Amino acid sequence: MDLQQVGKLVLALGIGVVVVGLLLVVLGGNNFIQNLFSAGTIRFEGNGFTCIVPIIASILISIVLTVVLNIVIRMINK
Repeated sequence: MDLQQVGKLVLALGIGVVVVGLLLVVLGGNNFIQNLFSAGTIRFEGNGFTCIVPIIASILISIVLTVVLNIVIRMINK
């Protein structure tokens, strides 16, 4: 991997971090994100234990990571 490809990778990761940061700032004051994640969370409670399974959050994170990694891989292969 030459330095040009490394530079493209670092640039793509930096842009991704900026986009995520902007989304958090813009949507942070809004309860939409919290309601979205809490609606898709399954919670089991028993005697002395609690199990929380965040299904919607896991799906959204998977989709975002898939898109970001596909963009990075396409940038590297060019």
